[in-house]
Formats: sequence, C-alpha cells, structure tokens
Amino acid sequence: MARRPVVLVTGAGGEIGHGLIHEIAERGAFRAIRFPGLLSAVTIPSGGTSDFAPEMLHAAAQGRPYACFVRLDTRIPFMAMPDAVAALLALMDAPTRSLTAPVYNVAAFSPDAAELADRVRKAFPQAQITFAPDARRRAIVDSWPKDVDDARARRDWGFRPAYDLDRAFDAYLLPNVKRHYARG
Repeated sequence: MARRPVVLVTGAGGEIGHGLIHEIAERGAFRAIRFPGLLSAVTIPSGGTSDFAPEMLHAAAQGRPYACFVRLDTRIPFMAMPDAVAALLALMDAPTRSLTAPVYNVAAFSPDAAELADRVRKAFPQAQITFAPDARRRAIVDSWPKDVDDARARRDWGFRPAYDLDRAFDAYLLPNVKRHYARG
C-alpha cells in the first residue's frame, strides 16, 4: 500500500509549505483538515480522482451506462459533504489548548468500488455499471490510503461523522440527486 499520494506537492515547494505550516502552528494560528474523497449531492462530478463514486450515481440517475475507471476492489475513504462542513466548523470552534496537531485526518467510510456499484444498483436497478480501469487515473487513486486514522480528531475536538455509507446514500445523496434529475 502506498503511503504518500502522488498528488502531493513535493520538492522545494513542499518543504517550504510544510515548514510554514509548522511555524504558524507553533503560534497556535493554523488548523487544517486532510479530507478523504468528498461526496456532494449538489455538485456534479467533474472528473476528479475520487469522482468514480458520484459518477456512478449520477449516470444511474440519468439512465446512462457508466464505465468505472478503477478496479472493483479499489477502496478509498469517503465522507458526505455535510460531515465535511461540520468537521471544519468543529475544528474552528475547538479550543487551542485541546489541539495536539496542526493538521487532522477525518473520514467516515471506506467502501470499495464494487460496494459502491452495488449500493447504486440497489437504488437504480436498471443501472449499467461496468469496470474499465484507466491506468493514469487508477494510479492516482491507488496511491491513496485505503483508510485513514482520524483518532486524533475524535479525541482532540470530538469529530464524529453523522453519515455512514448507508445514511449518506439514503438520507443525503439519493434524495438530492433524484430531485435534481426530476427537475430536468
């Protein structure tokens, strides 16, 4: 399993940025979140690295076939957008004395692509989802961790995602995506 995503800033720019973050953090003025793939019910996927999940859903809602660009067993962490917003607000409100790091990981669920396809087919039985891995895009996704450790965020500022995979689909994604396409 790759430890570092290939999309990180590296070299001199990465070192300068890393040093700057820690300098500001030592003064208690820097707080950041490292997000997983974010699933929004209101934005249309636009070809991002983790967009294979929402692309499946949007294609099915429109009755279009979808060829997924990752393998069936590709697994990365995701989070519903309302949890991402809540995490940002919670971190901003956290007392500085309770924070033990300048940057926190957060995540909610880590399904593989086959699980996502099954979940989409459950909602849209006519969905035509196939898997046709794209070497370039898949290599980026494969460099990501399969899950992240967000224990520090849970401990330091009480991070708790409200959406697991089922709730993300049933209460957030499906109702909003269906409503979007029902409007035409």
